[in-house]
Amino acid sequence: MQKPLADRFRPQTLDDIVGQKHLLAPNKPLRRIIESGEIPNLIFYGPSGVGKTTVATYIANKTNKMLKKLNGTTASTADIKQIVSELGTFSGMNGILLYLDEIQYFNKKQQQTLLEYIENGSITLIASTTENPYFYVYNAILSRSTVFEFKTVEPSEIEKAVLRAKSLLEQEKNIKIELSDYCLKRIANGCGGDVRKAMNTLELSVISADIDGDIYTVTEEAVGELAQKSAFRYDKDGDEHYDIVSAYQKSMRGSDSDAALHYLARLLEAGDLPSACRRLMVCACEDVGLAYPGLIPIVKACVDIARDVGLPEARLPLADAVIMVCNAPKSNSAYMGINAAINDIKAGISGPIPRQLQNMHYDGEDNQNKGQFYKYPHDYPNHYTPQQYLPDALKDKKYYKYGDNKNEQAFKAYWEKIKKQ
Repeated sequence: MQKPLADRFRPQTLDDIVGQKHLLAPNKPLRRIIESGEIPNLIFYGPSGVGKTTVATYIANKTNKMLKKLNGTTASTADIKQIVSELGTFSGMNGILLYLDEIQYFNKKQQQTLLEYIENGSITLIASTTENPYFYVYNAILSRSTVFEFKTVEPSEIEKAVLRAKSLLEQEKNIKIELSDYCLKRIANGCGGDVRKAMNTLELSVISADIDGDIYTVTEEAVGELAQKSAFRYDKDGDEHYDIVSAYQKSMRGSDSDAALHYLARLLEAGDLPSACRRLMVCACEDVGLAYPGLIPIVKACVDIARDVGLPEARLPLADAVIMVCNAPKSNSAYMGINAAINDIKAGISGPIPRQLQNMHYDGEDNQNKGQFYKYPHDYPNHYTPQQYLPDALKDKKYYKYGDNKNEQAFKAYWEKIKKQ
């Protein structure tokens, strides 16, 4: 069975690798390390299809160490022990370079098994992961490795890779491939920064091309159908999920309707209706809050409609609510107030509830000051009378500070007037 085009198309030089110029351009740190030949333990972190395996393979091919490859999804402790057993053999006399793909799937025990040999230099580790290594990789391995972050590849860089892959296919099949500029850009823009996806789209587009002798014409229709579901990456349990929902809420908080709708669209296209609804309601309470409290039940109603009708129609009430949140005045005064109160509770700053606020208790004979002494506010003018509500340890504490919006300033003016009276 023939390997996928992305595997047949591995670059032969560092300059052939597309993207990652922040790591591989002349005089950049990773390039200088590779060119030195002194390879330390490395961890490559970033989304799939952006060159982690390509760079690791290139490094492995340039060393005189025995190359071993493992994948964290399938490897076992026995596989590690088998690699370690080859350290004393003739082929392993210069040490072993272990390329471990998807290290995040290795459990702590498996990672610890490698640690001794990484520490003494018998094994040089090059690991790749799509997840944040500071959450998934054992600290002892992290402290002995250098982490490099790989980033999504820009469409202009992917175009270069697609054109080189096109030439490879022409040589392999002894054909001429007609690829219009529109199709080239559609493939490059429709893969979400994933070079591997772009390669797969190109190969499938050629397979489904219009054929006239040895001329294969890639059609816009084929490219459109093959690229339409590759436009973005999304994993509900991965970093990309948290990046999108974070950008979604921050765009609403920042009152940018266009950006908020963009991230809402990404969530809905991924089928993640729960996250779209949850963050929207949180934003209405946290970021609009008391500046326009009437918006909170409106947003809740929109979310209820969205959940009732489901996708794709759910996009309509959610878009309404997102635009309202973006354009509403903002206040985080309630958010800051409750956080300050919770921080005091966590710090143990509290105390007995004042006697006048307690539920009515029986006063024993030894109590010299019998009675609760609670003042019922409705018995006083304007339904207000001063009395202590906070515990003694916090009696002068101010958690809530009025926001500078029209609504809260009206509250402030009202109560300043009442309390002066």
